[in-house]
Amino acid sequence: MSGVSSEESPDSTQRIDSFNGEQRVYFVPLRWWKDAQDSMPSESVEKREVLYTATNGSSYGGPMKLINNIFNSDILFDLRREEDALPNGETGEASISGRDFALVSSDMWLQALKWHHDDKNTEKGVKSFSAGGVDRGDVYPVQLRLTILQETNSLAVKICKKDNSVECFRRACKIFSLDSEQLRIWDISGQTTLFFESDVSNSKDCQQQTDQEILLELQIYGLSDSIKLKESKKEDGSTQQTNGITNGINGGTTFRFGRSNSLSFLAKAGEAGTLGLTGLQNLGNTCFMNSSLQCLAHTPKLVDFFLGEYSREINLDNPLGMKGEIALAFGDLLRSLWAPGASTMAPRTFKAKLARFAPQFSGFNQHDSQELLAFLLDGLHEDLNRVKNKPYVEAKDGDGRLDEEVADEYWRNHVARNDSIIVDVCQGQYKSTLVCPICKKVSVMFDPFMYLSLPLPCTSMRTMDLTVMSADGGSLPVSLTVNVPKFGKFEDLQKALVTACSLPEDETLLVTEVYNNRIIRFLEEPTDSLTLIRDGDKLVVYRLKKDANNSPLIVFVHQKLEEQFILGKSSPTWKAFGIPLVSRLDDVENGSDVENLYLQLLSSFKMPTEFFADNFGNPIEEEAPDKAATDDTTSVEDTNSTDVKETTASLADPVKETTESLADPVKETTESLPDPVLRLYLTDDKGNLIESEILKEKSVNIKSKRVNVLARWPVKELDVYDTCLLSSLPDVSKFGTKRPQESVSLYKCLEAFLTEEPLGPDDMWYCPGCKEHRQAIKKLDLWRLPEILVIHLKRFSYSRFMKNKLEAYVDFPLDDLDLSSYISYKNGQTTYRYMLYAISNHYGSMGGGHYTAYVHHGGDRWYDFDDSHVTPISQEKIKTSAAYVLFYKRLVDDK
Repeated sequence: MSGVSSEESPDSTQRIDSFNGEQRVYFVPLRWWKDAQDSMPSESVEKREVLYTATNGSSYGGPMKLINNIFNSDILFDLRREEDALPNGETGEASISGRDFALVSSDMWLQALKWHHDDKNTEKGVKSFSAGGVDRGDVYPVQLRLTILQETNSLAVKICKKDNSVECFRRACKIFSLDSEQLRIWDISGQTTLFFESDVSNSKDCQQQTDQEILLELQIYGLSDSIKLKESKKEDGSTQQTNGITNGINGGTTFRFGRSNSLSFLAKAGEAGTLGLTGLQNLGNTCFMNSSLQCLAHTPKLVDFFLGEYSREINLDNPLGMKGEIALAFGDLLRSLWAPGASTMAPRTFKAKLARFAPQFSGFNQHDSQELLAFLLDGLHEDLNRVKNKPYVEAKDGDGRLDEEVADEYWRNHVARNDSIIVDVCQGQYKSTLVCPICKKVSVMFDPFMYLSLPLPCTSMRTMDLTVMSADGGSLPVSLTVNVPKFGKFEDLQKALVTACSLPEDETLLVTEVYNNRIIRFLEEPTDSLTLIRDGDKLVVYRLKKDANNSPLIVFVHQKLEEQFILGKSSPTWKAFGIPLVSRLDDVENGSDVENLYLQLLSSFKMPTEFFADNFGNPIEEEAPDKAATDDTTSVEDTNSTDVKETTASLADPVKETTESLADPVKETTESLPDPVLRLYLTDDKGNLIESEILKEKSVNIKSKRVNVLARWPVKELDVYDTCLLSSLPDVSKFGTKRPQESVSLYKCLEAFLTEEPLGPDDMWYCPGCKEHRQAIKKLDLWRLPEILVIHLKRFSYSRFMKNKLEAYVDFPLDDLDLSSYISYKNGQTTYRYMLYAISNHYGSMGGGHYTAYVHHGGDRWYDFDDSHVTPISQEKIKTSAAYVLFYKRLVDDK
């Protein structure tokens, strides 16, 4: 009965789908209701119970009876209102029989349903209802025609076959036609009194006359197709009847409700629609929303609140709220998730409200589940804030007062402006201490928190393989492995290399990236991210002497002559090879000095004389060049200059092509009669153009801070060097290498959160002592812990250019998160221990990840909520590196 329909039918019958125009009315066994009543909030059941008994009616000319003929099939009886009904909660347990029923509102029905479902209230060893479920067969409507009899304070009831389906009418006959025992109906909703109140009967929505019928729809629950009345002998010889109610005809597992175990439901195995185990359809990248909603929808106090009459606390006038629309949308969604019979639902209405008030979540892009959670908790708080007029409160510093006094003052000021179920359940308080590094001024404040965002102190490490080269030819290349923060900066790599190389004070390191035998990038900016280095890159580190004169660097690259067959014809071709050699250009006057420096750098690669003599014979004598110099300086107009065609885009770009044409950074050129001697050439920075040859007797004019030299080798002269060793370079990280996963405990994350640290340069604090902005030292301490503790693991980091995710495994407690040693002030709270009840998980990378939720639901059962799919999961599998937001509830002290 959702909504009111006040329309006249041809027979002048007014249809009322709901007593108050908002909620359905449920017809349930009184015993079932009474078993759950103790758990209800007092305001939910404060209305007086009104008792109606079935009597011989005069309105239809006879006693309660079933009229059967070929033209009509009606159930007729009167319900007399008893004036001596007992006040709320005083109905005697012994007086309740199988013919006692209750009328309850939908709020009451949902709360009672949840109580019966709660496994902690079932008998030990009896399987929880969550394993079975309640399907739509447990709730069905029956239409009743009512006539108000003011003179007898009664309601005349008629149940007609024409108003009901065949099946619903047949069931109604079993319920209302049995006359073995008196039928009694207790109105606990308190809404039937509206029929007898003159102001309501004369209202716009209820304009019926005393002789006019009201068509009322009741939702029958707990009285499905098969009803068994079990009789047991009392001590006095009388009989006592109890309801044994089954759902379905086929066999199944019996699940018991409540302390009295008076009701049993026989649910088919695998039956969908279990209370609280309803999936949420993915509307298009809405898994982030579904994950957060499922965690909140299983937060104990919030479930009880939104299954109750929460609408009374909606604040329509709060300028910071959303006119109650977010609270109503969330409440409707939570009720749907906890309603029996639905296996999945589409949260379209909630998403539309969310997009309206938070445009950042509109559309169908992937978002962060924690960001949605933060918005939703704040929005629910403002919509449900009990404070209508917020007083002005000025924050005061401690000024030497006791922390306890200052903290209580801050909390009182906070709740004076913020008072809601969210504050009651989810908000805590921490102490924030700032210390000026200059004047040592100390500022203490106490701020509320809705959740804790904990850093992952492991900051996942990355193993990198590099090659270290000497700058004087005194040693061979050395392979080196270092560990650096995965999302660190180049300065972190520099520090790791200095330690690994045991670098002396007079040396420095130059880190480069080598591709196709040429340096394409110098890693010199300390603040650049290490994520710019990919696993397939090749890094070479050059050990250089520190130079006070700022001498230029000289970079040598190598080419050798190889035979290439083109159209079946052999042609010599220059091919690049080897690792570039780097040194400082000190005291260089002519080409001979440059060549000697180059040969010195190669000296460590030279093979022993005995080895060469045994295998290759004596090396040939170096021949002098047969070219005459026309002037004293090498120039670009030299007759031996060779133009080289450009074969690639800028090789300094770290984004590299993989085509075969890039095999040689300097275009392969052919010569019919190449010179049998080593020749050196000046090239441009990219190596695409040979500028001039460096001749031994000619002076070298160096005008830049970096000189690029190409060395071309004749085959026989190169034979004296180990070119294989010169050409060996490892990848930064070998593809397929499996690194051990890092692990960190949740307690370590909490300790990192509570460790003092300096504020960032963009987050300076204005010191009242110095009257200046200072980079103060900040320290946080936990002061007041909430009943529901939400912990956000900061897996995602954002920078101007990229987003990163930490995949570290966080080991978090399941049943006993003990925070007693982390709380700064024991304010009389008896326990600081928590139990995990939900997890929001994120799988995959930043761009293409997926969110799910794990929820503890009944007994020791855990469930995996993956959008519309809800499946059991063993407790051993819920701790993964995908855990993103943890939901804990405070344990009840056993003392």
